[in-house]
Amino acid sequence: MSCELSQTTVHGYIDGELDAVRAAEFERHVEGCAECRVSLEQLESLHRRMQHNQLYETASARLRQQLRTRLSGGERAPSPRRWYVIPVFAAAIMAAVFWLAVSLVEPHTHSAQIAAELVDAHIRSLQPGHLTDVQSTDQHTVTPWFDGKLDFIPPVADYSEQGFPLVGGRLDAADGRTVAALVYGRRKHLINLFAWPDKSASMGFSSSGFSRGYNWRMWHSGDMTFCLVSDVSASDLEQLRQLIHP
Repeated sequence: MSCELSQTTVHGYIDGELDAVRAAEFERHVEGCAECRVSLEQLESLHRRMQHNQLYETASARLRQQLRTRLSGGERAPSPRRWYVIPVFAAAIMAAVFWLAVSLVEPHTHSAQIAAELVDAHIRSLQPGHLTDVQSTDQHTVTPWFDGKLDFIPPVADYSEQGFPLVGGRLDAADGRTVAALVYGRRKHLINLFAWPDKSASMGFSSSGFSRGYNWRMWHSGDMTFCLVSDVSASDLEQLRQLIHP
């Protein structure tokens, strides 16, 4: 069932348009509404990326002075033909900004949806008897187990010396397909590494987030997409990611 607030109130909240009472009510609502949390994370990501890409230009002192002169009547107003160009130029700028916003949000929206599925898969794996289909710290045991069960072989490695021992592996599902899940330990915590072929993802793609008490980190390398999920810190996930793909 779709939450109406994810399409309405979340925009007012992130733009600072809600009063203190409504903002507090929405924050309490977000704690129990996964859909609103995802919407909020997506909008915050868009705002950060638009700020990071500096989608604005500061007017020069000369331009500001020219505008002040025209507005004060000190210079003859531009001809209608010149004014006609301004809306066309503004429309082109708006179209470019809209295209950039869509190109930034769409892949991250899709990754957030997949991440939500993988967080659920991680939680299910913590139930008794669901963590591994093959339990072994030996990568040469885990790797051949996947042979014949998938149309790809996931990259299996043991990072015990770096503090991430291999626990085992299993089959799982995400984005409508079967994926490989490799399980690693970190102190007393468990980390799921999900992997699957994905030629549609752009090279260098990377995304991360926090959902339902778990950090997740997703990235694309070669023809594969990977996602780490765990209750360990985001820095621990990044450390493991660097070990998998330096």
